Amino acid sequence: MPAEEVARLLETHADRGLDTSSIEERMGRFGANRITAQKGEPAWLRFLKQFAQPLVVILLAASGITILLKEWVDGLVIFGVVLVNAIIGFVQESRALKAIDALSRSIVSTATVLRSGHKESIDASGLVPGDIVFLQSGDRASADMRLLSAKNLAADESALTGESVPSVKNVGVLAETTALADRVNMVYSGSFVASRSGAGIVVATGDSTEIGRINKLISETDVLETPLTQKIAPFSHVILYAILALAGATFAIGMLRGEAAVDMFMASVALAVGAIPEGLPAALTITLAIGVSRMARRNTIIRRLPAVETLGSTTVICSDKTGTLTQNQMTVRLVHTPAGDYEVTGSGYDSKTGQITRDSQAVAAKDDAALAAVLRTGLICSDTRIKETDDGFKVEGDPTDAALLVSAAKGGVTADDYRVFDTIPFESEHQYMAVLAGQDSPEGSRTLFVKGSLEAIQARCGAATGNGGGSGASDADRSQKAAADMARQGLRVLAFAQKSMPDNTQTIAKKDLEGGFEFVGIQGMFDPPRPEAIRAIATCCRAGIRVKMITGDHAVTAEAIASQMGVGCRGAQAGSGVSVLSSADLEGLSDEELVRAAEATDVFARVTPEQKLRLRCLIHYSKFSKPCK
Repeated sequence: MPAEEVARLLETHADRGLDTSSIEERMGRFGANRITAQKGEPAWLRFLKQFAQPLVVILLAASGITILLKEWVDGLVIFGVVLVNAIIGFVQESRALKAIDALSRSIVSTATVLRSGHKESIDASGLVPGDIVFLQSGDRASADMRLLSAKNLAADESALTGESVPSVKNVGVLAETTALADRVNMVYSGSFVASRSGAGIVVATGDSTEIGRINKLISETDVLETPLTQKIAPFSHVILYAILALAGATFAIGMLRGEAAVDMFMASVALAVGAIPEGLPAALTITLAIGVSRMARRNTIIRRLPAVETLGSTTVICSDKTGTLTQNQMTVRLVHTPAGDYEVTGSGYDSKTGQITRDSQAVAAKDDAALAAVLRTGLICSDTRIKETDDGFKVEGDPTDAALLVSAAKGGVTADDYRVFDTIPFESEHQYMAVLAGQDSPEGSRTLFVKGSLEAIQARCGAATGNGGGSGASDADRSQKAAADMARQGLRVLAFAQKSMPDNTQTIAKKDLEGGFEFVGIQGMFDPPRPEAIRAIATCCRAGIRVKMITGDHAVTAEAIASQMGVGCRGAQAGSGVSVLSSADLEGLSDEELVRAAEATDVFARVTPEQKLRLRCLIHYSKFSKPCK
């Protein structure tokens, strides 16, 4: 719907927001803007559940019978083993729950809203549908919002969609069938504003948000049994039936031989108690607790003891991509100019970790005018900052622009001699951003720098910058081939151009971008893999464990990253032939077809949260011939 129609249906006003009475009524109707936490179990119930294991129940029965027979020492020893076993499990689970609770309580959020015509900052839990919320770079969205305005607004939605590149937003109307990751007129709860500003109208809060819906899906999903618990339950029943059969046979044979009934009953009970492996539950619990403690030393929280055993039974690992297998730090990898092609080494936002090379030789921009031109244009066409903190590098703005800043630094390019006079922000419908910059004086020279999609930039160019800094005929075909090669490697491509402006120019308009530009080059960037993740995948492959990637990112990007990391255990190299399925492919598969496809597929791209849960459920239950719940 148009934004104005959304405001009308929600009975709010973009120029003054909701009034006090409306806020109170909606708070009563929709509740606080919080995701409902799964109801925790009281401590006494969690403790009692430690006894709800088949072997432990047998031991408790044995302990009770032994005490009734006045074998006090044996009965108390068996009960003591069971009690110690329960205490170890309870303590470990309590520690994990406290750690998880501490993490959740550390997240505090506020929102700037328009109410009764006045801006105010409130606790995000007080947001209601119809609130008008203002967004600035660095803000965390606390509800699902339909955008009313977007000034070059971009949002990092990687937590929801898997996209490593922020989504550029606008206020246009979209088709009702538009996929979640492509809904550019929405900002979702849990996403972060990467650049610029905007305003939106709250359309969903709490459990009604997309993040709340995922939380509900997870809470309703069956808790899957681990291989150990699956084996212990039937093993316990076998032991129980065998002991009862032996005890019964002993009693029957004794009676046939003329023995006293009381003596044979005592003998049968003694046999049953002696046959019960009372040390097994304690041994299992202590072994699992040791494993959990080792994982804790590696900063991994495991809530339930049996879960650690699944690590030893793993045959397939399904991993997310963004921030898990990759660094979530955009990095320029290749640079193309009319004078030649360059490689950029290093990764992340530390410019000291890499350099720019051509034919394996280090190149400095001061000695290469063509390289300097493309790096300088990328540097000037950026309003992002990178700060070095104790925890690493923090980006204030768009990660794509941050990658351009780092590549310029690696080439030794600065913009100290340039002052920005005017800017035309990036707009998705135009596919470019333009910056007027020049010497810091009213009569100084002026240059119009532009960056954007290759198609948008080439349409405005008639010349290209050569190695000597002069202009030559633009080789559009060569640039298009270079961009296509970068795209096949999963790189995001940005093109750059520039043109001289009159010395006294102070402002620019869109008519200034209609033509006359010199094409200066292309930069190709991507979110690089984590080196430790590549080593981990190789280790898994050597151990016979296949690694699959499940991500909301684009198929081409996911396939390129998977090939470089060795996902699917096919070797870490480009073009290693990983198999890919997209969300559209998954939708058309039946349960049986999906199980077969899951075995053969290495990368699942553009998948939705529901599809992730469907994959998890089907793959698990297919091994036990059970219906997927």
